[in-house]
Amino acid sequence: MKKMAQLSFFGLIACMAGTLLGCSKGSGNSITIGGIFPLSGSVAVYGVECKNGIDLAIEEINSAGGINGKQVTLLSEDDEGNPDKTVNAFKKLTTKDHVKIIIGSLTSGCTQAITTLSQASKIVQIAPAATAPAITDAGDYIFRACFIDPFQGTVGGKFATGDLGCKKAAILYDVGNDYSVGLTDNFEKSFTDAGGQIVAKESYSTGDKDFNAQLTKIKNASPDVVYLPDYYGTVALIAKQLRAQGINTPIVGADGWDGLTDNAGDEVLNGFYSNHYASDSTNPAVQKFVKAFNTKYGKDPNSFAALGYDCVYMLRDAIVKAGSTDSASVKDALAATNGDYVTGHLTFNEKHNPVKSAVILELVKGDNGKLKTVYKTTVNP
Repeated sequence: MKKMAQLSFFGLIACMAGTLLGCSKGSGNSITIGGIFPLSGSVAVYGVECKNGIDLAIEEINSAGGINGKQVTLLSEDDEGNPDKTVNAFKKLTTKDHVKIIIGSLTSGCTQAITTLSQASKIVQIAPAATAPAITDAGDYIFRACFIDPFQGTVGGKFATGDLGCKKAAILYDVGNDYSVGLTDNFEKSFTDAGGQIVAKESYSTGDKDFNAQLTKIKNASPDVVYLPDYYGTVALIAKQLRAQGINTPIVGADGWDGLTDNAGDEVLNGFYSNHYASDSTNPAVQKFVKAFNTKYGKDPNSFAALGYDCVYMLRDAIVKAGSTDSASVKDALAATNGDYVTGHLTFNEKHNPVKSAVILELVKGDNGKLKTVYKTTVNP
């Protein structure tokens, strides 16, 4: 869904022989950290954008002289959104490249595939956008920059009942996707706790393309809002079929919708989703980040770019506070994070989950006729 003053952390990390935080091949003049992202495949927009945010942070740090004169580089691996490939990438980075800090992966399933490995090897792992609650259960070396699904689902339910004034909701979700299931459970609870009624709850399987049977049942239930907790590619397909059936209610979702502006059309208008930050925020830190990103990449950054950017700065701050590149010291300092980043003010709870607010974005048409998001409201924890 989920930034930094920065590079010192990386420079320090690489300096220590044998326990290098990521100095590939023992180079004494550079610092390499590991990254695992879906740079290809069905959710590549998440990984590419996140890596872009990380690259920008590293570029800023290097332009300022690096850390202790050392330039920082990112050694990244493409897991294609496949958990088996995430494991292979982890093993390559940690056994061949001797990386001791990893940013990644992006989706919850891929991230969770390596958390126990990170914990056992005392690898500091920070997940930019893996929102499933169990991610940090593996132990105290595991962190995330994003809020978790229970909070997102609750935010969606509160927004649908409070801001949209909806009374009857339908849900269409992926029964085989932990992300989709977790959001569904918490949206349903939040919506009904606020006095709403779930009038239809339909499911599908990952990879399905035809949702018309489920949507016919949803249409017959006459909801005034439809909750679609899935990733942007599937949401775009569902929304097109949903509108074709004449279901013109608002649609609501979560941070997996990031990417719809470049992968959908008018069918997602009247759509709203919870996210980690708003690129049109008036916050000076956000404006600075958005301007720098736009200058470098020619477009506004989505939340995955912002979360990746924040990961670098949080790690930098932790290294500075620890005064050491020792993994245990970095881990302890990271746990004590209490600062302002692009995605908001952040502290960690005892499970290393961030305590921070969420924003609701609305999908609208810009003056150029293209889709864009605009800030709608903020929901606090």
